[in-house]
Amino acid sequence: MSTTQTSKIEIIKAPTSKINEVDFENLSFGSVFTDHLFECDFKNGEWQKPVIKPYAPFLLDPSTRVFHYGQAIFEGMKAYKDDNNDIWLFRPDENYKRFNTSAVRMAMPEVPEEVFMNGLNQLLQLDEAWVKKGKGNSMYIRPFMIATGTGVIANPSDDYKFMIILSPVSAYYSGDVKVLIAEHFSRAANGGIGAAKAAGNYAAQFYPTNLANKEGFQQVIWTDDATHTKLEEAGTMNVFFRINDTLLTAPVSERILDGVTRKTLIDLAKSEGINVDVRPVLVSELVEASKNGTLKEIFGAGTAAVVSPISGFSYQDVYYELPKLENPIALQLKDKLTNIQNKLAEDTFGWTVKV
Repeated sequence: MSTTQTSKIEIIKAPTSKINEVDFENLSFGSVFTDHLFECDFKNGEWQKPVIKPYAPFLLDPSTRVFHYGQAIFEGMKAYKDDNNDIWLFRPDENYKRFNTSAVRMAMPEVPEEVFMNGLNQLLQLDEAWVKKGKGNSMYIRPFMIATGTGVIANPSDDYKFMIILSPVSAYYSGDVKVLIAEHFSRAANGGIGAAKAAGNYAAQFYPTNLANKEGFQQVIWTDDATHTKLEEAGTMNVFFRINDTLLTAPVSERILDGVTRKTLIDLAKSEGINVDVRPVLVSELVEASKNGTLKEIFGAGTAAVVSPISGFSYQDVYYELPKLENPIALQLKDKLTNIQNKLAEDTFGWTVKV
């Protein structure tokens, strides 16, 4: 292996690439990773020298704090390659800010912008051959941080490891999505960590989602923890409802993640003259709109799928089918957004950043 220094980041290149072993036409989302990863440790109250090195497992002590007390956060981002072979990030500043918001909430050290952004840029440059051109192709980026201090004392860790790994992905098709509106389980509670992108948030969703799967539903639409009357998120995504020609979505709060795709779709919709109403949305309102025919669409919004249309929902053992539209707003917005991300349309918002 050769070792070089680049902008304060030590770079250890993999002796060979595994790229030729990958079937890019049949990628399973988030299961294939590039040749290298970025790593930077926090020890003795300071961030240490960052390194880019070959992707590989690493050892941790059995008493490592992340295993016992769950100090773990992450982000989800994407990079895109245009027809000129330039690589672009989409609103990386938003992901960086949210990462540190999550860190503060989980009593973890904030990652310096230089470490986060320089590490991400140099990692993408090193593994640029893995970023494939073409609409639908992208590089999924997973920055994450875990507590690496040892000892089974219920205190925040003193040591942490920040890493970035890359996974090439193709178009995300979720198929026909039917959802169950939660009447008992909650994704998050006031005063909790619902607004942080913390690993435990997702672990807590698995059980009620498994129960919904057994009933024939792919996801759960989460409701507020206190009354279960307000619609909040769909699975791991923010959620939008179209009643007549107005898009409704819940405001962000301690319980709802401040999604980058969510805020992007709101801005895009407004720029297209679509009425957007950000306010609490009631379950009773959704049921009534379905009954009287004014409910036109429901869709999730997130980094992985961008937009995930929902075909119907169940509440109190009654299933409500949504109408099949020829040109739904969900897919219109998805097309406009992915065209900007892939540099197929002008970015008048200044969202794309060249690597």
